[in-house]
Amino acid sequence: MSTLFDSPSFDDHEGVHAFSDPASGLRTIIAVHSTARGPAAGGCRMWPYPSAEAAQEDALKLSRAMSYKNAMADIPVGGGKAVIIGDSRTQKTKALFEAFGRAVEAVGGRYWTAEDVGVSPTDLAHARTQTRYVVGLEGHQGASGDPSPVTAEGVFRGIALCVRRALNRDLAGVTVAIQGVGQVGGYLADKLHAAGAKLVICDVHGDAVAAVAARTGARVATPDAIFDVDADVFAPCAMGGAVNALTLPRLRAKVIAGGANNQLAGPDVGRAVFERGIVYAPDYVINGGGIINAAAEILAVEAGRAYDADWVERKVEGMIRTLDEILGGSAIEGRPTNEISDEIARGRIAAAKTA
Repeated sequence: MSTLFDSPSFDDHEGVHAFSDPASGLRTIIAVHSTARGPAAGGCRMWPYPSAEAAQEDALKLSRAMSYKNAMADIPVGGGKAVIIGDSRTQKTKALFEAFGRAVEAVGGRYWTAEDVGVSPTDLAHARTQTRYVVGLEGHQGASGDPSPVTAEGVFRGIALCVRRALNRDLAGVTVAIQGVGQVGGYLADKLHAAGAKLVICDVHGDAVAAVAARTGARVATPDAIFDVDADVFAPCAMGGAVNALTLPRLRAKVIAGGANNQLAGPDVGRAVFERGIVYAPDYVINGGGIINAAAEILAVEAGRAYDADWVERKVEGMIRTLDEILGGSAIEGRPTNEISDEIARGRIAAAKTA
């Protein structure tokens, strides 16, 4: 019988916490991968997982990815993630998120939460009544607001960089296929449209697709057909595992760069992407803008001062420089970008543990 410790995604997590609140229906897992660089930080995702095992596996993968993301963004926080088992469209209640807040509080400050798929600022406001370890809300001196625009800005800059490297051109006239136009994907579409890019978009929620298409002139594809679009860039901005053994052969893009977490189904897919001559921006490097924003708020709250937008801008600029170094290293060394970035991230975390 396999156990939590047998999972390849466990990767020496410092703690994996399961909480249940029968009165509200809450079932949540809070995974803390590493606090070597500071308190673990990462969003909370609400999703109708088919089983507790599936929820646990997602929490572990996302938590580890947050450790890597935060190390690559060079911010003083570690990696963690929370998942709530449930349908965000039918099972949300004030009581459920208050119970989630109590669960976060029980972890004792080792984990700070924020919004992610299926969770809104309103939900987190309910959680905030039970714990102070919540970021991304208004109403206090260190408030930074919704982190999605900062995530989208980093992804936008990263796409522009990848297009320059892969196609030797700017974004004007470049076709970008965006998978998922929720918060991050929607903001990204606006930025790409303003830069002159042509857009093809999809989302499982028709209202989101309609709104983005109306303001950007994007062509709409079905969620399955998005992989077959004749595009220069494929931008995954939905759930993880979009690039896998089945979808990769269908992609025509020369660049894969988007806002989703865990875009590759596995490390072997990263090598296959490289061997096909596609430039891949490691997801946890390019999409680090939101957690940079959250880290600025954590620092502000802890120090009792205001949010520092200039610090955020410097960190986002540094993140794109790091991405450029990874892309350059891949070209020189003949190695996949995901392997290079994993090595750098693990090295930074190990150095922090030693220190």
